[in-house]
Amino acid sequence: MDRYALNNLLSEIRWQTLRLSAVGKLGFGLMVLSVVFFLAAVSPQYETLDQIQAKVTLLQQQSQRDASQPIQLDDNQAIQVFYDSFPNVDSSPYWVKEIDAVAKKRGVELHGSDYRLVSDKGSKLARYEMILPVRGSYPQIRAFIADMLVTIPAVALVDMIIKREDIKSGRLEVRLSLNLYLNQQ
Repeated sequence: MDRYALNNLLSEIRWQTLRLSAVGKLGFGLMVLSVVFFLAAVSPQYETLDQIQAKVTLLQQQSQRDASQPIQLDDNQAIQVFYDSFPNVDSSPYWVKEIDAVAKKRGVELHGSDYRLVSDKGSKLARYEMILPVRGSYPQIRAFIADMLVTIPAVALVDMIIKREDIKSGRLEVRLSLNLYLNQQ
């Protein structure tokens, strides 16, 4: 584009902007600002996005390749992997808080829990025995137990005693006996 044509174009733009009202000038300014923003901020991110997508594709190919090759473990390694899947014995307060959080989430009332750590000689796992008196409706208690078993895979429901004051009462009093298995290593 030669200099004469450029001056002519700029004159035309100035004349057109003078014809605009205040709202039109504001709109034109916002349009110019959005084009500048797109060119300065959004457009460079497309290159970053392409790089990230290439990395994702590469990682997916690697994981598929790794998944196709099964890992062979001897018996001792397999047993060690099994024991390592359990939480450490010093993490028991965290898991008790998780049980309390699940109870609050499901609207279940916990009253006066009893806890006892049992370590069997020769065993690599410790058993944290818990007795939880619980109050709530049947659907609440059932959802609490299901969520607890999903949230804390190392917990096992040992016993459950259900008591209801009368037939018309929607509230149940349940005594749950749970075992939380912990790694002693």
